[in-house]
Amino acid sequence: MPGGRLTPDDRRRIATGLTQGLGYAEIARRLGRPTSTISREVTRNGGPGHYRADLAHAATVVRSRRRVIRPKPIEKLTGADEYGRDPDVVADFRDRFAELFVRSGIPKMAAAVLACLYAADSGSVTAGELVRRLRVSPATISAAVGDLEGRELIRRERDVGTRRDRYFIDESAWYRATLAGVRANEQLAATARAGAGTLGTETPAGARLLGMGEYLEKVGLDVTRAADRWRAELTR
Repeated sequence: MPGGRLTPDDRRRIATGLTQGLGYAEIARRLGRPTSTISREVTRNGGPGHYRADLAHAATVVRSRRRVIRPKPIEKLTGADEYGRDPDVVADFRDRFAELFVRSGIPKMAAAVLACLYAADSGSVTAGELVRRLRVSPATISAAVGDLEGRELIRRERDVGTRRDRYFIDESAWYRATLAGVRANEQLAATARAGAGTLGTETPAGARLLGMGEYLEKVGLDVTRAADRWRAELTR
């Protein structure tokens, strides 16, 4: 039923759609679901290249059992936000999300700021809000924001009628970051190919470098095509 929980059959149809190269929007249309539901389901369970219907359903069952085993005390609900969410649950998500950003190479404090932005319903926060939420100095926030702006992951705008800056998530940031990664790998691939020519493509080292260059070039092309396809889906 549209709007209800995904069934095993829904997940099998999602897996089939991904195998056929369909976008989230088309899969959602066929299932009569919001595109965001399909996007979250696939992202939560390995991404487009690793999604498996049976594993996704099993993981959902495990998560639901955990929620039953550890129910939230009734008194904690009194601090819920306007959407009925427990602030502790939201904070726990931010911490886990920030940890994943750190693993991807983003400095710890910049990762914490980025996680706060993604967890904010408005997609924006001020420096003062970050100082209070993360319990660090304004200078620390300023340095973290500077790092994220340098990576073009966020942007800042001046609040109308104030001298206060507000930071926003740049909706196309991950697309640009993906292409930047591809360009870096292209340079690596070109250097590897040149090295193969220098060392001799018939030698073990040269053959290894040549294989590395070919791999990075082909993967880069696939990644670029996928990024362009998903960006087109999101901008429809």
